[in-house]
Amino acid sequence: MRTILNRPVLPRSVPSLFLSTEPPLDLSMSFWSGPLLVLWLYLPGYLANTAAMLGGKWIPEMTGIEPRPIDGGRRLSDGNRILGDGKTWNGLAGAIIGAGFLCMFTHWIGENHIVNEGIFLDPLIWAGPSDWFWIGGEWGAAFIVGTFLGLGCMIGDSLGSFIKRRMGKKREGSESSKSPLIDTLPFAICTFTMGLLLFPDALVGNTDLIQPMFWLLILTPLIHRMTNVFGYWVGLKEVPY
Repeated sequence: MRTILNRPVLPRSVPSLFLSTEPPLDLSMSFWSGPLLVLWLYLPGYLANTAAMLGGKWIPEMTGIEPRPIDGGRRLSDGNRILGDGKTWNGLAGAIIGAGFLCMFTHWIGENHIVNEGIFLDPLIWAGPSDWFWIGGEWGAAFIVGTFLGLGCMIGDSLGSFIKRRMGKKREGSESSKSPLIDTLPFAICTFTMGLLLFPDALVGNTDLIQPMFWLLILTPLIHRMTNVFGYWVGLKEVPY
């Protein structure tokens, strides 16, 4: 039997969801509890863009470190930049590191509140020392899971940026172009793919979550819009989209 932090996994009944003692999951989820669970498990990836804004905007402004574009300013034959100034190595590092720490947080919440809090489950359920990412104990494993989810988000985000520039939709100064679906679906799909491929033995990568992932994809543009409005309100973004 796999363990959670070296303790046997016992059957747990939570609102609208039942976890069996061993993988694969035997999930009975409502329309809302499934996507909410996925959103919680993949929160490090979903918030990696916010961490990227901190790493690519606030930290350079405070430290004087000049942001370095990932594409190095290069253009393709269509005359447009490969990715643009909005995709920097500073932001990539901020996203990956920030997602790692956020996964440590969700692991801590899930470990202490797995029964009472329903959807707030530990993303490392069923993971253990035999898994490739179990480096530095449970907290090191949580950090590694988060960093790869953040990397998945950044790969998808960069893919969306690449597509927009091939379509002629490019950043104008500090304002990015409005492309709700291209701005959201690639990063979400790549984040989910990273979790499913790299962490199949942990809850975060269990294939029984594919259907609620699909429903969350439908809701992702709305979630993205809400987070961008919040980012604009607190001064992280120049525009609310």
